[in-house]
Amino acid sequence: MHSNFGTDYSFKLRGGPVGILLLHGLGGTPVEMREMGIALNNAGHTVNCPQLAGHCGTYDDLKVSRWQDWAASAAAALAELTATCDSVVVGGLSMGAILSLHVAAEFPDKVSGTMLFAPTVWLNGWVVPLHAYLFNLVHMKWCANMFDFPDLPPHGVKDPDIRTRIASALFSGDPSQAGLPVTPGGAVLEHRWMVNNVRRRIRSIKQPTLIIHPREDDYADLNNISYLMRNLGGIVETHTLDDCYHIVTVDRQKHLVAEKAVHFIENTILRDARASVVPDHRSRTALHVSSRS
Repeated sequence: MHSNFGTDYSFKLRGGPVGILLLHGLGGTPVEMREMGIALNNAGHTVNCPQLAGHCGTYDDLKVSRWQDWAASAAAALAELTATCDSVVVGGLSMGAILSLHVAAEFPDKVSGTMLFAPTVWLNGWVVPLHAYLFNLVHMKWCANMFDFPDLPPHGVKDPDIRTRIASALFSGDPSQAGLPVTPGGAVLEHRWMVNNVRRRIRSIKQPTLIIHPREDDYADLNNISYLMRNLGGIVETHTLDDCYHIVTVDRQKHLVAEKAVHFIENTILRDARASVVPDHRSRTALHVSSRS
């Protein structure tokens, strides 16, 4: 299998007929999805992880970007995958998880399943300061851009060694590796608007969904997955992690996350594809499994 890590920090990994679209988080970069992409490619799948519009550049680039721009980046990568793959699964981290749901709702005939890693419907983890909740009263982007959201310690990472590397990259002046140390309020507001759009359509999202969320998430409380489990329209499989924080694709249980993703594709997406010639009248099911490394 062949990889091509482009100068725009997107990456593509050629593999089999199942395509995986990976979407990074708000203010993040494709680097945070790279190990996940390699694991999925090693399992035989084709992977495309685009650099979302406004990301991996300056503070002002992110400040002026819109969630529709991020969605356009995801849609373009989806089109590339559907041109060569028989089926596509969309998976994202944090904001990228919500963007994955948008893609599934927007292209139901092209998306076979979704994988949500620490999905952030609400920014309400234990590291979020109380005054940040007042930001919910802001509804105009010009006003939102008067506020900044710094990337606070522990930077979404529980493992101290990985956290040190992330913190060093955050403040290195190179946003391609770990993103920006500060997220403009306008981008946070755009995330809220995207969430509102997805919530209006959430029951129409009937593709099978995998949710992996850390119990100690510093940015998104477990009530995020409770909401998704209750409202998504298809089969929902959830796993809680007990030894990592928000950025589950790089923290100390990243290998378990990749293992669960590979298993989900094999036992849900590929199984359903093999059974597609037989009428399937199975009822909707919700599974909850507590996973430990």
